Amino acid sequence: MLKVSNLTRNYGDLTAVDQVSFEIGRSEIVGLLGHNGAGKTTIMKMLSGYLEPDAGVVEIDGIDLADDPKFIQHTLGYLPENLPVYQEMIVADYLDYAADLKGLKSDIKHSEIKRVIKATEIGPKLLAPIATLSRGYKQRVGIAQAILGKPKLLILDEPTNGLDPTQTDHMRQLIKDLARQATIILSTHIMQEVDALCDRVLILNSGHLAVDARLDELRRSNHMLLSTSLGLEAIRQTLKGIDELQAIEALTPAHDGPALTYRLQVDEACDFNAVNAVIARTVIEAGAELYRLQPEHRDLETLFREVSEAPNAIETKEKLNDAA
Repeated sequence: MLKVSNLTRNYGDLTAVDQVSFEIGRSEIVGLLGHNGAGKTTIMKMLSGYLEPDAGVVEIDGIDLADDPKFIQHTLGYLPENLPVYQEMIVADYLDYAADLKGLKSDIKHSEIKRVIKATEIGPKLLAPIATLSRGYKQRVGIAQAILGKPKLLILDEPTNGLDPTQTDHMRQLIKDLARQATIILSTHIMQEVDALCDRVLILNSGHLAVDARLDELRRSNHMLLSTSLGLEAIRQTLKGIDELQAIEALTPAHDGPALTYRLQVDEACDFNAVNAVIARTVIEAGAELYRLQPEHRDLETLFREVSEAPNAIETKEKLNDAA
C-alpha cells in the first residue's frame, strides 16, 4: 500500500532524514518511534506531501506522490502534533471547511461529517468555538478532520495527547476500527500506545531507520531466567552437558537466600521449549529446587532506549542482533 524508497531530506548542512526505506501493507498499524530530532515529523510531512524530499520516492497504491500530490492527498488523513484547527471557528463550520478541502461534495460530504462526529463523540460541542474547547476535545476535532473521506492512509502524530484515560481507551478502539479500512502510521512517545495498537514498529535514530520489525520479534530474546537453590559453580557443573547453553550469568548474590537467579544464554537457533525441558529435568535430577524457568522478554521501552543511545543505526542493528 505504502512504499518509501531512499527518502532523504536536508535542512542546510543537517540531514534530518537519510535514505529511509520501508513498506507498509494495507490495514497495518505501524508505530513510528524516535527521540526528539530523529526525523519522525519530517518523514510524516513528506508522506503527506506537505514537505518535498530532496531525494527518494513515496508511492501510495503504486502512484508516485510527486506525480500526483493532489490526488494522493485526497486519499490520506493527517493529524500533526500541532493541531490544524482555526480557533475562531465553531466546530461544525471547521468540519465543513475541512470536508471542502478534501473535495467532498453534497450528500457524501454531509454523511461523512455525521460519521466523524459520531466516531469522535464531539456532538455536544458542534456549536462551540474551537478556542473554548478543552485540549481533549480539540484533539478529537483534529482526529475528526483527519478521518474525513475514509482515507486509505492515516498519519497520526500523538493522537492521544491531552486525553484522559477514558478518552484514550476510546481513541485506541477508534484507531483499531479505522485500521479495517486504512493503513495507519502512529507516532507517539507513549510506549503503552504502541504496545496496545501496533504489531510492527519503525525506530529512527539520527535520521536513519535503525529498526523495522514486528514487536513480537523485537521482544524475543535468546535468554532465559532460572531461579534455583544451586550456587553458581554448582549450576555450571550441572548444566555443562547442555550443548545449546552458551553462557550463565548470576543475577543475585549467593548470600541473598535459597532462591538464586541466573540469566542463561542459549543458541538462538535452538528449540527453546526443548531446551527448557532439558534444563528443568537436569536441575531436578541434581536434587535441587527449581523455582522458576522462563524466557526473558525485552520490553519496548528498553529497546527504544537501546536504539536512542546508540550513536548510529549500524551500531543499533548490531546491538539488537546480539541481544536477540
